[in-house]
Amino acid sequence: MLSVKGLLSILRKLKSAPDQEVRILLLGLDNAGKTTLLKQLASEDISHITPTQGFNIKSVQSQGFKLNVWDIGGQRKIRPYWRNYFENTDVLIYVIDSADRKRFEETGQELAELLDEEKLSGVPVLIFANKQDLLTAAPASEIAEGLNLHTIRDRVWQIQSCSALTGEGVQDGMNWVCKNVNAKKK
Repeated sequence: MLSVKGLLSILRKLKSAPDQEVRILLLGLDNAGKTTLLKQLASEDISHITPTQGFNIKSVQSQGFKLNVWDIGGQRKIRPYWRNYFENTDVLIYVIDSADRKRFEETGQELAELLDEEKLSGVPVLIFANKQDLLTAAPASEIAEGLNLHTIRDRVWQIQSCSALTGEGVQDGMNWVCKNVNAKKK
């Protein structure tokens, strides 16, 4: 039987245990929905979102982790600067606009380049197949096949259907992130 004093001691330890910090890099082409996704995670208003010219950082608490999410703009002129943010990344989240089929080749090339980066070697990657609320969205399975994701062997990866606008699938993806960060950090 646990005494009140013992229970208080356990609660104090739990309260004083700081959340483990996790650095998440959020990348993808411009207009993929990265900032909407970030604001959805932070439970912020998503009605007025403008293109990210530099970067946004938000800290989100989830499953005992403090997720520090770095949302970097995806315009072509900004992409060369992505490498400045690779250091100490625990998880890469790559967002794809599932409805913009004309850019699948471009987004695939960018993802392949990221996966070849030495500083991101072995870093778990979550690919959000975003904008699934649109009728023209390709299913995640089609995107995975088109991008040859099955050939990724040097890290754990997951593709997750989602809609940053409605929030559908976002938490499932973040659960995967927390599970895989936990495994990596142990």
